[in-house]
Amino acid sequence: MPPDSARLNPTPEERQSVLRTLKRPGWLKTEILGGLVVGLALIPEAIAFSVIAGVDPRVGLFASFTMAVTVAILGGRPAMISAATGAVALVIAPLVASHGTDYFIATVILAGLIQVILALVGVARLMRFIPRQVMVGFVNALAILIFIAQVPELFDVPWLVYPLCLLGLIIVFVLPKFTSIVPAPLVAIVVLTLLVVLFAWDVPNVGDKGQLPESLPTLLVPQVPLTLETLKIIAPYAVAMALVGLLESLMTAKLVDDVTDTRSNKTRESWAQGVANIVTGFFGGMGGCAMIGQTMINVRASGARTRISTFCAGVFLLILVVVLGDIVALIPMAALVAVMIFVCWATFDWHSIRPSTLKRMPKSETTVMLVTVVATVWTNNLAIGVILGVLVAMVAFANRVAHFVSVNREIVESDGRPSVRYTVNGELFFASSNDLYTMFDYAEDPERVIIDMHQSHLWDASTIAALDSVTDKYEHYGKHVEIVGLNDASARMRARLGGQGLS
Repeated sequence: MPPDSARLNPTPEERQSVLRTLKRPGWLKTEILGGLVVGLALIPEAIAFSVIAGVDPRVGLFASFTMAVTVAILGGRPAMISAATGAVALVIAPLVASHGTDYFIATVILAGLIQVILALVGVARLMRFIPRQVMVGFVNALAILIFIAQVPELFDVPWLVYPLCLLGLIIVFVLPKFTSIVPAPLVAIVVLTLLVVLFAWDVPNVGDKGQLPESLPTLLVPQVPLTLETLKIIAPYAVAMALVGLLESLMTAKLVDDVTDTRSNKTRESWAQGVANIVTGFFGGMGGCAMIGQTMINVRASGARTRISTFCAGVFLLILVVVLGDIVALIPMAALVAVMIFVCWATFDWHSIRPSTLKRMPKSETTVMLVTVVATVWTNNLAIGVILGVLVAMVAFANRVAHFVSVNREIVESDGRPSVRYTVNGELFFASSNDLYTMFDYAEDPERVIIDMHQSHLWDASTIAALDSVTDKYEHYGKHVEIVGLNDASARMRARLGGQGLS
């Protein structure tokens, strides 16, 4: 019996099926090992983000566990990693400092509720309005930010850190060329940890980042008064957290779609992020969203494709910090730095900065990408970078389209009388219709004027106003204007907004 070609050469969609993966030991091993590597990498990150937020390290670690497990079950983007993040930590830190942990936990829960509501009203559909160059800028900025976050681990440290980090880089870059049986990042972590332990080298390790928890997370109800005053305090932070978390999660999901050549359910992912934050809040966690660095470790470095890897990442994280905390504390930071530098290299879109690409790409497109990168890196806020990038792209598009409108003038005979016919070409909206008023010869034209709109479309009230100004100007000179060729949508808009019948 010939082999099943679908089994030998699975499609990307088949590869992310949980049931198929459970039946294939090779695929399952990839998912489990990918989750293990991500679980190890999450530990120092979660601790560091807890410090940024001003809370106990256990708050970040428990949040990473609950976020990963909940999103693994409910999320719409398989293999994407969600956990405690720096973006959320930066948003929430001022509230922790001013009102304490209980208000902070209440904010996480409220942010989750807001995300669920936003998902139900269709906020995920707004992703279609994010241009590709903004996405490229987002990816490149993330790679730069991840690299910058590793720099402090390489300063004011024992000299042994540098050869260890170099060895780790050699492993993660070279090993995949020979074998992919075991993820290269996991090999790097194990090898460097064994070297440090065997030779008793005194180098910074995970244990130096903070105390690991010794018990499982428990349910927690924030002790805050249920009043309007409390809502006024936490609502601004909750809205900011919800928006930043959703934006980063949906952008990361779109990136994973491209990497895996599959599609994801963005609406499902949006409400799953909200549910995960609600669950995290009731377990005393700091909340979070998708993490592009750990996601790239899982998807690109480890080759994982299903929810199994995300679920394993959360479970392994909890086991590692609660049961094997003493062993995990021995992992040298040099190993994790090497892994994250590899992630930066793999994440950055090198094609976007090649001289040949920059030469071929329109300057406006390159500007959009650079604005997104600079704004994100400068503010350390992905939401600001993406929003500015989209605004610049909108302005560039409006400016470019505005120049596509033309008006051609032609003298014709109509019923034995001279007439003038203007043919308008192009899409008319607020940017392109501003100069429409100046394209007609009001004083010199004969008494009958025909404006042919067959090759144009009216998009907004600004265009209707511009067209009304043209007809009013001709009436001032005692001339009759006839507008012909409006398509149905444009005619209805002019009838409604212009307050007049159609000629």
